[in-house]
Amino acid sequence: MNKFLFAILFSMICSGVWAQVSNQPRAALSKQIPPDSLSYLNPREYIIGGITVSGTKFLDKDVLIQISKLNKGDKITIPGEASSNVIKALWDQGLFDDVQLNITRLTLDSVYFDIQITERPRLSRIHLTGIRKGEIEDIQKMLNDKGGKIVNENLLNTTTNIIKKHFNEKGFLNTTVIIKQRKDPADANSVILDVAIDKKQKVKINKITFEGNVAFTPKKLKGYLGKTRERKWYHLFGSKKFMRDKYDEDKQDFTDKLQAKGYRDAEIVSDSVYRHDDKTVDIKIKIYEGPKYYFGKVTFSGNAKYPTAFLNTLLRIKKGDIFSEENLNKRLSGPTANSDDISSLYLNDGYLTYQADPVQTRIYNDTIDVDVRMYEGPQYTINRVLIKGNDVTNDKVILRGLHTKPGQRFSKEAIVRSTRDITQLGNFDEQKTDPKPTNINPQDGTVDIVYNVVEKPSDQIELSGGFGGGQLVGTLGLTFNNFSLRNLFNGKAYRPLPKGDGQKLSLRGQSNGQDYQNYSFTFSEPWLGGKKPIYFALTAYTQLSSNVSSYASTDPNYYHLKINGAGVTLGRQLKWPDDAFQLNYSFNVDHYSLQNYPGYLFKNGTSWNIKLTQEFSRNSLDAPIYPTSGSNLKFTVQVTPPYSLFNNTNYKIATAQERYQFVEYHKWKFESQWFQKIYGKLVLKSQAQFGFMGYYNKDVGQAPFERFKLGGDGMQSYQYLQGSEIIGLRGYKNFSIVPVGSTYTDQNNPGSPIFNKYMLELRHPVIASQSATIFVLAFAEGGNVWNSFSDFAPFNVRRSAGVGARIFLPIFGLLGLDYGYGFDTIPGQPDANKGQFHFSISQSLTGGFN
Repeated sequence: MNKFLFAILFSMICSGVWAQVSNQPRAALSKQIPPDSLSYLNPREYIIGGITVSGTKFLDKDVLIQISKLNKGDKITIPGEASSNVIKALWDQGLFDDVQLNITRLTLDSVYFDIQITERPRLSRIHLTGIRKGEIEDIQKMLNDKGGKIVNENLLNTTTNIIKKHFNEKGFLNTTVIIKQRKDPADANSVILDVAIDKKQKVKINKITFEGNVAFTPKKLKGYLGKTRERKWYHLFGSKKFMRDKYDEDKQDFTDKLQAKGYRDAEIVSDSVYRHDDKTVDIKIKIYEGPKYYFGKVTFSGNAKYPTAFLNTLLRIKKGDIFSEENLNKRLSGPTANSDDISSLYLNDGYLTYQADPVQTRIYNDTIDVDVRMYEGPQYTINRVLIKGNDVTNDKVILRGLHTKPGQRFSKEAIVRSTRDITQLGNFDEQKTDPKPTNINPQDGTVDIVYNVVEKPSDQIELSGGFGGGQLVGTLGLTFNNFSLRNLFNGKAYRPLPKGDGQKLSLRGQSNGQDYQNYSFTFSEPWLGGKKPIYFALTAYTQLSSNVSSYASTDPNYYHLKINGAGVTLGRQLKWPDDAFQLNYSFNVDHYSLQNYPGYLFKNGTSWNIKLTQEFSRNSLDAPIYPTSGSNLKFTVQVTPPYSLFNNTNYKIATAQERYQFVEYHKWKFESQWFQKIYGKLVLKSQAQFGFMGYYNKDVGQAPFERFKLGGDGMQSYQYLQGSEIIGLRGYKNFSIVPVGSTYTDQNNPGSPIFNKYMLELRHPVIASQSATIFVLAFAEGGNVWNSFSDFAPFNVRRSAGVGARIFLPIFGLLGLDYGYGFDTIPGQPDANKGQFHFSISQSLTGGFN
């Protein structure tokens, strides 16, 4: 009985296996094979006579036969385990929706197989929904390599994981991805994946707890996680969202900060991030502090150039100080804020291959002795200085300003300063200026310096419209910042104008039609003669302002102002107190012609303004567009001849025309800016300005021109050539700040002889690249004007605060938009303060002193 049951069971199993081997009906087989030729109870051995493959569209048939492990001439038992293994081997590839093994022919000793497959569809494209256009583009880039691949579980899982990882790193920890397949109407064997993404909300950090801390309070430890912050209202800086990559960075920094406090053995034992609710997570960190260590004896070995006592003085680490490898390495290898580390000492003295290896020679109780093993190497001199990447700018324009010259001793400080000077040319991407020592030859002690630069567009176009003097004024300006005068008649050098010599050519025109026209020309050469840094500039301008299109002197309402002017400037870089100082002298002649023109101390006549200006300045800013450190100081004195002292005119009874035929005054200004990083990329800009204009003769009094006008965006484009100096004060209308007791408004404001202004501005970059620089800002500022020193009160200022943004585009220059709120009312001008929007264009890259 048991044998009978076993035979039935075996027959059923073999029947199931053979059903997978062949989908041909038994009746079909019986036409080719006698019924007794195959027996599931009595399998027979055959020689494989041939193998074919059917149903393929993309896959290689020979490869599939190889995977099946069926080889012509091999022996195979039918029915048997080998035939079922063929299907299993092919199915495991994950490439098919169906696999069948058919017997196409059977002889007395041979069998012929056909492997019939149905390929899985391939990916035609991925259609993403549920996210923004920019996010779709980012995801598509990550999934570009999936096109044309077999759509299987692995592809679906990989696609899901890539998308989730991308958004998890951005703080979207609960992102869901649903993928559906649909046939591609253009290809029957391809599918489109419809991927629905729901990012959910960014997950924030609810609470961070610590375990194992004894010496450090939880508050102190949380402060060491600079980019991983709890959701608290007082955390103004640093993200409160959980970012896995930022958290991993913080964990490494966290350990370094513990060790920097003397806990040399400190480490994170374990950490966990777990769900608090749908919107937040909790973080738990277990730490091991270990004992606190102190420096013992610090010795030097291998030093020949400088004695140990001097190096110890520079190291500034004494026995008993808290042990910190971070501080030790910084003092040995830099960089330090003031470049007063030992590496700077050696690198600035030519020791390019200097190395210092601090070795902990003895640890006893809580004390660690250290021996600093020095390798000084030879002193190197500069063999060659090369420039690479300057496709437009001539080599000499860059090389002439460098502090690294062939034959000089190698100096790290000189390279840093040279790099800063290259960026201040304005022709190169400061983010990509990369100096590298190369061809270091210890045999003869020489090294080459290569400055790798990337050109950026430096020419600018100004096309704008705005209000000035109650008129709508259009402006067209062209500035070529890398002009070449010597190639002016070289047709091959035009791109569209000759470039490459670092000169500047500016052409500018303004008009509102025939009533107001203003044209100016400026050319400057920073190296006059090409051998010394002598700055030369030539300017010329003309302006016409009237209220009718044709001359109508008989009309009582007619007014007319015409100004012609020209000037020349010479200056040079100083060597003392240091070579960041510049001294410039300018000589300008302006001729005014007025007829019934309001806004000055006289309305009719002509006036000459012949002035000599001396400007003493120091600029140590680290970048022209977005400075993060350094200062910009400027002291200016402007004088005219004291005509009234020698022309024998009685000014007590003189007419306005006689009094102002030759304008006389002396003018003094001090302006200062400081830039400093205060947290991460956040930069503080501090600014203070003061200006005073005096007279030689009290009978003549103050000059009608060159006065200060305060308020607004600070753009001088319309009013500057009319003889007024414009100082911005955001939160107030243009030129609206007037001295206490004054009754005139911004329309008839002649300006004031005294002003001061203070400003604090926080800046943070949004984009910093070759194509654009964008930063946002928040400001608080105050300023005021006075008519005399007896009224001068430097801290009695009109106050304002607000926010804004700056966009630097190489072709347009610096564009600005601010919203300021003025806190102080201006008598007689009820709409001069409170909320004011200000737009600016093509101002100085460093922000100027507006």
